[in-house]
Amino acid sequence: MSKLTDVPKRILIGRALRSEKLGETLLPKRIALPVFASDPLSSVAYAPGEVLLVLSIAGVSAYHFSPWIAAAVVVLMFTVVASYRQNVRAYPSGGGDYEVANTNLGPKAGLTVASALLVDYVLTVAVSISSGVENLGSAIPFVVEHKVFCAVGIIVLLTLMNLRGVKESGKLFAIPTYVFVAGVFIMITWGAFKGIVLDETMRAPTADYEIKPEHEGLAGFALLFLLLRAFSSGCAALTGVEAISNGVPAFRKPKSRNAATTLLLMGALAVTMFCGIIGLAMATGVKMAEFPAKDLIADGVPVGPDYVQNPVISQVAAAVFGDGTFFFVLLAAATALVLFLAANTAYNGFPLLGSILAQDRYLPRQLHTRGDRLAFSNGIVLLAGAAILLVWLYGADSTKLIQLYIVGVFVSFTLSQTGMVRHWNRHLKTERNKAKRRHMIRSRAINTFGAFFTGLVLVVVLATKFTHGAWVALLGMVIFYGTMTAIRRHYDRVAEEIAAPDEPGDDSVRPTRVRAIVLVSKVHRPTLRAVAYAQAMRFDRLEAISISVDPAETKALQKEWERHGINVPLKILDSPYREITRPVIEYVKGLRTENPRDVVSVVIPEYVVGHWYEHFLHNQSALRLKGRLLFTPGVMVTSVPYQLVSSEAAKQRARKRQEWNAPGSVRRGPVDRRPKEPSGKA
Repeated sequence: MSKLTDVPKRILIGRALRSEKLGETLLPKRIALPVFASDPLSSVAYAPGEVLLVLSIAGVSAYHFSPWIAAAVVVLMFTVVASYRQNVRAYPSGGGDYEVANTNLGPKAGLTVASALLVDYVLTVAVSISSGVENLGSAIPFVVEHKVFCAVGIIVLLTLMNLRGVKESGKLFAIPTYVFVAGVFIMITWGAFKGIVLDETMRAPTADYEIKPEHEGLAGFALLFLLLRAFSSGCAALTGVEAISNGVPAFRKPKSRNAATTLLLMGALAVTMFCGIIGLAMATGVKMAEFPAKDLIADGVPVGPDYVQNPVISQVAAAVFGDGTFFFVLLAAATALVLFLAANTAYNGFPLLGSILAQDRYLPRQLHTRGDRLAFSNGIVLLAGAAILLVWLYGADSTKLIQLYIVGVFVSFTLSQTGMVRHWNRHLKTERNKAKRRHMIRSRAINTFGAFFTGLVLVVVLATKFTHGAWVALLGMVIFYGTMTAIRRHYDRVAEEIAAPDEPGDDSVRPTRVRAIVLVSKVHRPTLRAVAYAQAMRFDRLEAISISVDPAETKALQKEWERHGINVPLKILDSPYREITRPVIEYVKGLRTENPRDVVSVVIPEYVVGHWYEHFLHNQSALRLKGRLLFTPGVMVTSVPYQLVSSEAAKQRARKRQEWNAPGSVRRGPVDRRPKEPSGKA
């Protein structure tokens, strides 16, 4: 069976890496930027459009508020970046928001942050992939007609790429991310040059359209609510910022400094691109509507259901470069690709956070270990499964999915910055160095402003998006919180139950006798080896057991037993219903009832085969029996292997492999590199 799964596994994700190769997977800043920051960088492909979509409810006259909304997003972005630069310096271990909140605000706050981040990571994959599919679908009709299928296929492909390892996936993602960033900057620069220097008039494809407002003449509180909703939609540009604080261990040394530099670079790039696209959208007359079929008016009539509303970035590129030109096509392709790759932020953040939570016993321990390629494979697969489920439920519709977005990330922002304020307060009580105190006070001021601002935004997001789908994200957080709490309680209960007592107890008292049973079906070499092993162990009492389902076969077995002169009594258990497992279980339980202080050892001969298909032909009864005996107190099960010829052939094939890794050798985490042994030559 291992051969059956190993071959396709190696084809898909590559050969296994030794634990000491972990250092070679660490990322330089040029690779870390596209790996951890592709989400906020790519969000400029849809965040400006979300702002205009919300403003269109009040008609095109509300568009003049978009620069002010962009300015608010810029202030928020730099506030969050400045705050998280303090986080990565103070907590470089990779726990990020979870570690900050858990250490400074308590386990409940830490678990709340972890729940919020896990939900947001899943949504990052779902939103990014769905948005990328929609961008690609504007050029390829097949993609639009099969949105869910294409989105699921891309998630699977992205999962395989990440299973190959962080460094390899980072190299794959770097080129399209940098092409996208360069393309957007060229578009902004060329658009500004044409508009300011050449004084050319640039017109978007929708510049001549009109917007039918759903609520015309909004004023007062209604207008304020609309602007706040547009601002909360624009805040999608901030998603993924926290991933760098969770991914500090993946950076090369000096880790904290490199992570802080990457944060600053990411913030500057994202803000410039976001503001540039908003500015060009206003200059070129881009029109967007939440329901374009009926709200976009062309030549006095609605555009109708056949109209495909292209993203803002696509319309701006058509106005600046010209529809169908080389730069237009290049930017469109890079935008679609980088939206797919933006999910990589979650593929690096979710498994790292899952590993830390598993170490703290809030998630299954399997999430803590690294896979064959030194990536947290189980976390990657879990994230992919959750994202696929979400894409399927929402039909890969980014407009619906984005309403669930950013709630979780602002919960983590707010609690993390509040925790950092507590962190600096605690250290200021003991620090006496004036220079260090000045630095701590400055850092505390940054985190205090960050906590206030992000908390205010969280209230805005909840108020404006709750009925539009944010409640689903909150429900997901509650489910994660409850599940992780239950897992922790289970692990704590098991740890308490199996803890070794200070004084000797029943578990350390030797049993009165050990009674052994050898299961026998026929007299052959595996049976003889099992009997010989049991005799060598010198049990207090030894007997062989066989189940009678066919009287003729049972009689033949008894004759063979006597003919070989086996010096072990053979007992036949009758089974009128031809069952194998139940008679053995009942017999063993009977022995335990007669002598509760005795231990019963069941010896089972088993075949060792070398081909995967042979597992289906042998040892099935033994497997079922062992599964049942595990739940029987005072019973020990011993398998006595007998290697068939095919197992030797499999062993020979294994020796021919160029580099062989013992099962589980890379799953125990990194080990120190051992010095080479002396060769013995003079």
